[in-house]
Amino acid sequence: MPPTDRFVISFAAEPPQETLPYGRWADTLREHFIAACRTIDTEGVEVGEPDEIAWFPDRTYAGRTYVPAVARTDEDYELFGYVSFTEGAGGPSDFEAHADFTAELAEANPDWKLDLNDEVIGIWRGAPGKSADMTLVWGVPLIPGGICVTAELANLAVDQCDVLDERFTLIAPDNFRGDYLEVKLFSKRGDELARESLYVEDDEDDEDED
Repeated sequence: MPPTDRFVISFAAEPPQETLPYGRWADTLREHFIAACRTIDTEGVEVGEPDEIAWFPDRTYAGRTYVPAVARTDEDYELFGYVSFTEGAGGPSDFEAHADFTAELAEANPDWKLDLNDEVIGIWRGAPGKSADMTLVWGVPLIPGGICVTAELANLAVDQCDVLDERFTLIAPDNFRGDYLEVKLFSKRGDELARESLYVEDDEDDEDED
């Protein structure tokens, strides 16, 4: 096989190792996530109090495990973020959490087929002067029939995750050599059901303004 000209980190994260959090473990993660929510700079917006937290499949990269989360509030905002930790002989430790909020909800966007959240968690350095944003992506399919999602960079699959309880988590390189991630949903037969970019196309914005 000849050398590739698409030399970029791929499938760098471990696949999910645990079931979705529940019980005392979910309580521990909730404590860290809610603490991060309390530190959000809402710029005066009354975000409200979170309802039940939806946890997403865990993914481990560079020695840290990431468990994403989403929660609606009583003011109709959505809190999103993650709790991360390291695994030691004594169990999980060195917890960190990040959270933000949005008013963009899936029910107000009927054209969405995937409801996605993302956060850059690191940088991967490629050839001199080239780097990629290592990006945590989590979400839910908004159409039925999907069993697996992939993260693709210029049509090169760089991560994938089975859909677990209608949720998935990816860790993949983004913004590399002018290419940006697309998330694709596939059926059991391997048919592509949906695809979403993490970005709004500039030309779509221009058309709306016109």
